Amino acid sequence: MLQRFLIFCFLITLTSVFSQRKKLDTVYVYEKVIVYDTIYLEKAVRFKFTDIDLPKISTGDLILKQISSEKSDYNPTTPGKWNLGVEAGIGLKKNIWSESASEKNQFGENIGLWISGSFFRSKLSLQLAANLHHWNQTFKLDANQDETFLNGYYFTEDNQPLLFQKFNDEHFELVLELKAIYEWKKIRPFAGVLLNQNYYKMKFLVPENRMLAKEENFTNNQINIGFSLGLQYQIFKRFLLELEYQQFKINNLSLKNNDFHFDIFKTNNTFAERKLGLGISYFISK
Repeated sequence: MLQRFLIFCFLITLTSVFSQRKKLDTVYVYEKVIVYDTIYLEKAVRFKFTDIDLPKISTGDLILKQISSEKSDYNPTTPGKWNLGVEAGIGLKKNIWSESASEKNQFGENIGLWISGSFFRSKLSLQLAANLHHWNQTFKLDANQDETFLNGYYFTEDNQPLLFQKFNDEHFELVLELKAIYEWKKIRPFAGVLLNQNYYKMKFLVPENRMLAKEENFTNNQINIGFSLGLQYQIFKRFLLELEYQQFKINNLSLKNNDFHFDIFKTNNTFAERKLGLGISYFISK
């Protein structure tokens, strides 16, 4: 009887234990997010400064300082800007007279004026120059003092007599030159085309009142074409040293007088005239 009672109590206890065991449930959590935006409204407000004195700020000095502080080997020429300058120099010249009569090179001096400019923002520029050269004498022919190879009588086309008197190779020369110059740092190589005219004079006695009593000059007035090659070097901001070679092709050299139809030289003579010069140029405006 007691045994049954204990078994019954055990079953009751076991049933109460299992009946109190917790069960696991799934829980869903929802979150509601609310976003608030803040809007700012600006409104102009008039305000009068009565006691505040603000300094004036100038940007001109700052810009100039910035430009001057930048260093460059080359500053391109502004398109359309022209530079004006003068030049002077010395040179040696070899021509037909020095080869045949004196066998010496002529020494001379020159002065000139030039203008240059660049049409594009580049290192290439054009220069137009005009130079007047004076070439010193290397020989002298005087029929009144010496027996020369030009002594004697000559006759014009209408048979008027002419008597040779004097001639020497001292003369003036006018040169017009167009150069193309390339600038690289302080060095400026160039090449150019040339037009020149030499002013030689030869004296003859010509007829006056049927007698050879008047002395007249027979001159050269032809224009020749040539080329040049050279190099310039900048020594100061406004000074350039220049070394230049020039060569002309002279066709049919002649010495004439408008009043007499006569030419002492035969036609179809062609020779080259060569010059080497050293000069200095100065920028008047840059």
